[in-house]
Amino acid sequence: MTTIYACNKTHLFSRFNLKANQFDNQCNAHRLQMLSSIALQGLSTSFSVNHKYRKPEFLTRAVERRDGDLGENAGESFFPTSDTELSCEGVEIPTEPIMRIGHGWDIHRLAAKEEAGQGCVIGGVEIPDFDLGTIAHSDGDVLYHSATDALLGALGLPDIGQLFPDNDPRWRGADSEAFFDEAVRLMVKRGYRISNLDVTLILEKPRVAKHKPAMKDNVVRICKTIPARVNIKARTHEKLDSIGEGRALSCHTFVIMERV
Repeated sequence: MTTIYACNKTHLFSRFNLKANQFDNQCNAHRLQMLSSIALQGLSTSFSVNHKYRKPEFLTRAVERRDGDLGENAGESFFPTSDTELSCEGVEIPTEPIMRIGHGWDIHRLAAKEEAGQGCVIGGVEIPDFDLGTIAHSDGDVLYHSATDALLGALGLPDIGQLFPDNDPRWRGADSEAFFDEAVRLMVKRGYRISNLDVTLILEKPRVAKHKPAMKDNVVRICKTIPARVNIKARTHEKLDSIGEGRALSCHTFVIMERV
């Protein structure tokens, strides 16, 4: 049973040109998107209909997703509830494939440490002898943030901003390893491990070549994997835009997971 929020049941079915006894047999992406948008408006009156193509919790969490903070144990609440699900064409598809691929990206502005209120941390390494800091709610570790989102994306879970919202005082100045570690925990709980994790730092400064081995050691440790499955690269932005001018730094991470 799926709870759908609407002002009036008759109005809903007439709006989408559906009869009640036809609803369970319809699988039109546009109509489902419209139904979701109704839920996101936070309307209070509800009714229930059978619908095998929607997970039971989908619409009931709409207001939480709109507000950003998904609450405690949010990652697990988005796990599949069965080994297989039916596609719109009625094909039974496994919910956990043998391989998953994810991408994460992050960017943060650099400023004087007095303005940033902290130094610059990349891959769990605090960069010494660097006069700028990262402006962020947490410690602003672009590598850990992008890696966290890559893992969450591969698992089909909400992004880092929803699991760890920047309006939550608990994460003020937090060590971003906590976010990365949570994504790894969710990966392991779903029965996956790292097949390959590839990081590209894009920054004009600070220079990080000598720090990459320590960054890699940290990523390998957190991901519970081996060095042969992790790679960290860095390049400049050829003096272009805010990154090239040294006013920001960013990071891309791609991950492949394999079923254990």
